[in-house]
Amino acid sequence: MKCFDVPLSVSPLPWLAGLLAVSLGAMSPALAQNEGEDEGRKPLWELGAVGVGVSQLAYPGADQQVRRGVVLPYVIYRGRVLRADRDTAGLRAIHTDDFDLDVGFSGSFGASSDKIEARRGMPNLGTLIEFGPRMRWKLGDGPGGGRWRFDLPLRGVFDLSDRAAHRGMSLEPEVHFRRESPTGWNYSMSFGVIFADQRLADTFYEVAPRYATAERPAYEAKPGLVAWRVGTTVSRKLGPDWRVFGFARVDHLAGAANRASPLVRRDAGLTAGIGASYTWLRSGTLVDD
Repeated sequence: MKCFDVPLSVSPLPWLAGLLAVSLGAMSPALAQNEGEDEGRKPLWELGAVGVGVSQLAYPGADQQVRRGVVLPYVIYRGRVLRADRDTAGLRAIHTDDFDLDVGFSGSFGASSDKIEARRGMPNLGTLIEFGPRMRWKLGDGPGGGRWRFDLPLRGVFDLSDRAAHRGMSLEPEVHFRRESPTGWNYSMSFGVIFADQRLADTFYEVAPRYATAERPAYEAKPGLVAWRVGTTVSRKLGPDWRVFGFARVDHLAGAANRASPLVRRDAGLTAGIGASYTWLRSGTLVDD
């Protein structure tokens, strides 16, 4: 149930890695060279900082937002197998011209139920991180010199606010299109769908009898479709070290398995943010990405 796709910073502190996992998502273009340079050689490692302001849906179907602003360090390492970059977190097991198999992270900020009317009196939604394998197929060229890609991540979801308690599994197939314009702006669009197992569906949509009220009847959640998702990201380099970026994503619950839950207050909702990154140091050794 990601807020963003993210690169994992190589940090010795688990809590910092988790915080990065929920705060750096769609800003991933900010942590790399231009998408148009993907085929070129890049520094083996980079050190820098990234800041972002986000307005995020509390959960798909919520009618209230969670707002956060963070500034954090990042590390990129582009080893042949061991990696920490905008796409991979720890391991890239298979890499060919047309297919990748790697391990990735994503995440979403937590929300206090006292601040979410639909969930008042229920347990808080914790800060969630997702971890698991991802298959990626490169589908070829598209309009304007862009490129198509299909991602199929399967991830376990863990609650960073509750000692990394397991909250379920998600499957999020997604089609991406990316291109770089002649003006130097990078554009990315995506269309995907989110599926949840029983445990994850319970986390977001179940209303146990002890939390039922006259306005919020008890509800037993079901596994299956969570939401349809359409997103876009734009970014631009400002010199060799700075990059600015923005992102937006709409979730829609048409046909969702738990659309009847009393916790679903709205069929569609927006997540958006803006930010900037700065590269402080980079390796003089260049590698094929």
